[in-house]
Amino acid sequence: MTVSSILTMLAHTSAPFLSTFLVIHPSAPIAVNIGGSRLASSVMLLGREYYQTTFGERYLLLLPFTIHVTSSVAKWVVLILASNSSSPSPSSELSASDSDTAALSEEPFTPKSCARIHKLTSLLSVSAYGALFLFIAIHVVTHRLSPAEADALVSSSSDINLEAFGCSKPDSESVKTPIKTWSWLSWMPYMGLVGSVLVRTAGGASIIQGTSEGA
Repeated sequence: MTVSSILTMLAHTSAPFLSTFLVIHPSAPIAVNIGGSRLASSVMLLGREYYQTTFGERYLLLLPFTIHVTSSVAKWVVLILASNSSSPSPSSELSASDSDTAALSEEPFTPKSCARIHKLTSLLSVSAYGALFLFIAIHVVTHRLSPAEADALVSSSSDINLEAFGCSKPDSESVKTPIKTWSWLSWMPYMGLVGSVLVRTAGGASIIQGTSEGA
């Protein structure tokens, strides 16, 4: 088993955990169109039982996410290095003797199977790194880090009723209010996040399917 195959296995094994999260997490915004804010808040609370508990967030979300990102990047680096090291130099090609050429011509040609290296400018790579470094970062800061910081500030004040806030775990109103107040400023990151994740998910699913069929 090669390093590339191990990294591929890690990336593919962690993908279902992220897919499960991607089904649960957007379910609250979808539910708001069916049953309003009350149903959306209830669905959001149920989703937190999966990915915002101490165990769920660490081992069902953050750990698979870290494994998926690091193994995918590491595999890309390994394939690039292997491709550069295996490519013959022009001097070595010119120094080949006629006897070696004749010996090679007698053996049947068996092409080496190599994993496809996706360029950084490919749609799959652009969607992945755009989601990771831009849209996911904005989403985490807006909906997790900033509310958690506000919750810490509120907790430091003993004369404030904390039950009226619950800042680090907002309900659907915390999402609906900024969209209504700053429509375009809120919609652009959401649409970018959803679009890039959908492209990455569709491309990753086709890669996993092709790998399983070729195995």
